[in-house]
Amino acid sequence: MRIIYALLFMCSVAVSAQNSYENGVKHFKRENLTAALLDFKNISIGENKYWKAQEYIGDVYAKQENWDESVEVYENLVETFPQDANFNFKYGGALGMKALTLSKMEAAFYISDIKYYLKKAAQLDENHIEARWALAKLYMQLPGILGGNTSTAYKYTDELLQISPVDGWLAKGYVATEDKDFQAAEKYYKNALTVGGSITCYQELIHFYENKINKKEQAQQLRKEAQEKHPSYNWTNI
Repeated sequence: MRIIYALLFMCSVAVSAQNSYENGVKHFKRENLTAALLDFKNISIGENKYWKAQEYIGDVYAKQENWDESVEVYENLVETFPQDANFNFKYGGALGMKALTLSKMEAAFYISDIKYYLKKAAQLDENHIEARWALAKLYMQLPGILGGNTSTAYKYTDELLQISPVDGWLAKGYVATEDKDFQAAEKYYKNALTVGGSITCYQELIHFYENKINKKEQAQQLRKEAQEKHPSYNWTNI
């Protein structure tokens, strides 16, 4: 009889954990972050979906811009699963976002770790788009004394181009814009639009025309074209 009760108890715990996880995912997708956090924290270590719930907890903290907590959660995930590309990416990214909240002197102490974990994510997953985007941006935003380098940023855009042409051209457009090479940037953004034709592609080129090179007429023409291609999107505020 005790065995039966024990089995029933274990089944009850498993069902409760599964329900908590499923409810947490629903709340997360609906941006009910406080409720999602409570559900995910209700799943104990050893239970099914525990580690996935931990990742969601880190994601909740990241959405809330609670970088200290997100860094702690992602660090634990990386220590437990060091060969997981996505955990390395999220840990490196959270460290980067935390660094942005600090003084330049304090942030400098995080740079080597940020580089390490983002690069490791890219090495572990040869198709990891987000890690390469983050590295391209990082190397453009860092001052030269801390390793900022345009050619290194372009190295990651070249890798992106092989994985996802539209991401590659958009990333090249970003790097060229940051480098004040506006002629090259315009070409890259146009290539992205030709390859992708997405809302994002139109947004980036319109923003570039209006805010970087002051081509208001071209921006307006492009906005009309975008409206025809994507009529359900509100283009008036772009």
